[in-house]
Amino acid sequence: LWRFGFSARLLKTNHFRTAASNASFPAVWMLLAQYPGRIPGSFVKVQRNSFFTMPETIEGKADPELYSPPPRVRGMTQLDREAFKRTIVVPVLKVKKEIIGSLLKPLKHTLLQRPGLKRVIEDPDDENSRLVMLDPHKIPEFSLGGSEQEVLKQFNIPPVVSKYDLELTYESFKLEEILRAVLPEGQEVTSGFSRVGHIAHLNLRDHQLPYRYLIGQVIIDKNPGVTSVVNKTSIIDSTYRNFEMEVLAGESNLVTKVKENNTTYELDFSKVYWNPRLSTEHGRIVELLRPGDVLFDVFAGVGPFAIPAAKKKCRVFANDLNPESYTWLLHNCKLNKVGDKIKAFNMDGRDFLLGPVREELSKGLLLQTEEQKPSFHIVMNLPALALEFLAAFRHLLAGVARGAALPTVHCYAFSKHPEPARDVQQRAEASLGASLHARCSVHAVRNVAPNKEMMCLSFQLPADVLYGRPCPAEGEEQPER
Repeated sequence: LWRFGFSARLLKTNHFRTAASNASFPAVWMLLAQYPGRIPGSFVKVQRNSFFTMPETIEGKADPELYSPPPRVRGMTQLDREAFKRTIVVPVLKVKKEIIGSLLKPLKHTLLQRPGLKRVIEDPDDENSRLVMLDPHKIPEFSLGGSEQEVLKQFNIPPVVSKYDLELTYESFKLEEILRAVLPEGQEVTSGFSRVGHIAHLNLRDHQLPYRYLIGQVIIDKNPGVTSVVNKTSIIDSTYRNFEMEVLAGESNLVTKVKENNTTYELDFSKVYWNPRLSTEHGRIVELLRPGDVLFDVFAGVGPFAIPAAKKKCRVFANDLNPESYTWLLHNCKLNKVGDKIKAFNMDGRDFLLGPVREELSKGLLLQTEEQKPSFHIVMNLPALALEFLAAFRHLLAGVARGAALPTVHCYAFSKHPEPARDVQQRAEASLGASLHARCSVHAVRNVAPNKEMMCLSFQLPADVLYGRPCPAEGEEQPER
């Protein structure tokens, strides 16, 4: 047979079916001689439906849907974990248990790596051996590559790949795999969420709402530490920056603790605004400050700008109109032991600028000396409205002796314009009544939604705006916050 070029696989029968990678007929013959009586006995047994040998040929590559849940879960709205059970076939190596530890490292790129699945299991037919599971996607035709064969050769292990019936359960699948299998085909799958302490916060689309309770429970199951899942049911209120939400799964307690940039905050997520995606931006602004600087936080929330600045030995004036935010701001000042460095206010943002900010600037800018020159920073993080509040700076210090320095403003805004930086600058100039050309910078904070950007405009207040006297005709209505 060999002389006439027949493949060695023609000698394989339904009773003896091993797959030896790149094995010639003599190699297979030697394996038979090396393990007389073993292969038909332990390798071919299929009782227990757990371990059996490869068929004669494997056509095509590994199934990309190999790790997908069964089709029957499509459209499920109430979670049934038992319905996710399915059996797949994976390649395995039979290895003496005493060399398992030494073998796994050189084969680590070929081993099966799935959450909740063991890579080494007991051999049901040989207590002295173990079955090492391999990744079907790394061995698409259940044939070992040259490097893997070389590793086995070093350990005197025959390059025989067999197959194993592996049962997958709900615990075996990843969050996105479960949701993709359950939701209608072709629909967007939401597997991402914002983590706020023990709370997972979702913004579900309309087509996902029928599955919201299942989605919530799966998120809890797949994310240790998450004990409550909520979905936003309304837009953010422009007054207090909080929103209505529905608890989808888990506990209804929404008082939580978060840690950001080495600072701890406690808050009631249902009553105050908190966005973990702004962590980098909070850190960026605080990094600009030096000990002794003065920070005015016009829309302070629970303190993500104010408290780190106070910990940096800055003087801080923090304000928020929301009584709940003000209460939690005071609480977090005590929690972080900076209560003596922060003056907190519960006022409308415009009143805060015209009152405490004006009073402090009129004194502080004049008291600057060559030896002591603290910088003054004003943070306005209310992107839906903050640009309108810039009008409050017009003539804010009219009649006050001019100081040597000017305060720096960091104003946040949303933009849907194709050129968001130019759009934000132009809107700020309209509010201020002055040009910011060549004296401002615009930083892209994050993409909020398709075609909607959050930007931060930073600039020194023009002296003519801050100290100029108003014209008699000026008297437009001002926004309230």
